[in-house]
Amino acid sequence: MRVSVLASGSKGNAIFVELDGVRLLVDAGISATRIKRGLMEQGVDAGTLDGILVTHEHTDHVNGLPMLSKWYHLPIFTRLGTMEHMACREKIPMECFHAIEEGFQLGGVRIVSFNIPHDAAEPVGYRIEGSETCVVATDLGFVTSSVQAALEGADVMVLEANHDPGMLRQGSYPWPLKRRILSNRGHLANSDAAWALARLHRRPRQVFLAHLSEENNRPELAQETVQSILARQGVEISLAMASQYEPVSLVV
Repeated sequence: MRVSVLASGSKGNAIFVELDGVRLLVDAGISATRIKRGLMEQGVDAGTLDGILVTHEHTDHVNGLPMLSKWYHLPIFTRLGTMEHMACREKIPMECFHAIEEGFQLGGVRIVSFNIPHDAAEPVGYRIEGSETCVVATDLGFVTSSVQAALEGADVMVLEANHDPGMLRQGSYPWPLKRRILSNRGHLANSDAAWALARLHRRPRQVFLAHLSEENNRPELAQETVQSILARQGVEISLAMASQYEPVSLVV
């Protein structure tokens, strides 16, 4: 399995997952040119992708879809509600869209979408299962019991650690935006990510902490917060910090 977080944050998100010969892109929120270049740096032609999984319709998750579709005509898998609320939908050929419900198969890989609490039409995370399992769970206000169950048993995980609540409350954002981020349909705090990991019965080998706020978080703070909570619980998990600007990769 190969996992590469090409970009993660409020300016754009894209994650490449290769498992058992199946190549997937989770979200395409950065430019198609940047996605193409990021994949090429790893020896992957974007035209060989088996599909794009879209978590929800916010711009930072779909911005590159129209051009990718124009260049490669790749299949796009997402929930019907997401498809209907996507502002760029009319720029993408309808035959590229494949509405999904929960689970479906691509080659020897099973892909399971699970509901997440976020202020979008029908937002989901993804569990990608084959000889190993990768779970992507970002843009969620809190970890519900169903999200916690979806995280269980992952070998590699991309998990949101968006903000430090103290930094957010004291920061420059207007109060309505702060309230949105702190809400149950906003974004996950560092400590909440840590407790989700601590509750797991089977520990992942690697976790990418993702979708870090540039305004209300710092990579070293997110890592320190999560590691300190895990250490107090006697849990050891390897952490990597996803970046808005540079790909972060893992081959297992």
